[in-house]
Amino acid sequence: MSEPTLLVLDTDPSPRLGRLTGRASVRYTDEAGLAAQLPLADVLLVWDFTSDAVRAAWPGDGPRPAWVHTASAGVDRLLCPELAASDTVVTNARGIFERPIAEYVTGLVLAFAKDLPGTLELQHRRLWRHRESTQVAGSRAVVVGAGPIGREITRLLIALGVQVALVGRRARRTIHGVAELDRLASMADWVICAAPLTESTRGMFDARFFGLMQPSARFINVGRGPLVVEDDLVAALRKRWIAGAALDVFEQEPLGPQSPLWGVPDLIVSPHMSGDTAGWRDRLGEQFVEMYELWSAGEPLPNVVDKQRGYVPARDRSE
Repeated sequence: MSEPTLLVLDTDPSPRLGRLTGRASVRYTDEAGLAAQLPLADVLLVWDFTSDAVRAAWPGDGPRPAWVHTASAGVDRLLCPELAASDTVVTNARGIFERPIAEYVTGLVLAFAKDLPGTLELQHRRLWRHRESTQVAGSRAVVVGAGPIGREITRLLIALGVQVALVGRRARRTIHGVAELDRLASMADWVICAAPLTESTRGMFDARFFGLMQPSARFINVGRGPLVVEDDLVAALRKRWIAGAALDVFEQEPLGPQSPLWGVPDLIVSPHMSGDTAGWRDRLGEQFVEMYELWSAGEPLPNVVDKQRGYVPARDRSE
């Protein structure tokens, strides 16, 4: 029996797939070559998870891989109607990014509360200016997105003494439904977005939403850029509707040097790095190899995406 063909949509540095020697015929392609290579592949590894090439190439002629794995939490860059309607199994990198992103969000909350940006600016200007900071314990947060990332953010914030309301697509047990979001956000000190990008969530954080928030509240997005109407967020910050914001994801990435977001007061901009800790690429590669071993043995795969919803349903199957 011939080895299955594994096609890698590659980017530098390439994944370490040495353990698959003799068990897979590995081919590498860039965006330009993907469409021609797709019909030859049994498995597609989307290592370049910032690319839209899969979504563009999938509707073409010929057979398609039985399994597509993306080395990311989100699948919005690759899902298209043809892939969603196919029998192809799609999996993601659930389990790799949850803790790092939660730590990053916790760091942002502490940085805002203790005015670390202000301290660094005053140090740069050699100014001694005593201020009072905010106590995090006892504050209120709303975490939007009840997947594993949102749950881990919730867990760490609770450890700091924050009162957290976790919001999902619909209410269940300790999770609030999206119908309650407006009420919860109007009372929150922190609104944190960790939701997937779907047609129902695109642009959900807009002028109307920011108008509901308290003037002392902060907004943090570690989900997907298009969840936020960026012009509305800029206006809300400039008008002091809210006290601050932090964005790690953007509608267009990378953020160009001419973007007005760089100069918005009380906005922290970071280059989509909240989940990327030292060794993260190695962990992604190891995860895929372990999943490939399951697939080749005919075992069920973890992290299977519901292609209609656009994310991996919660383990209790109610989300």
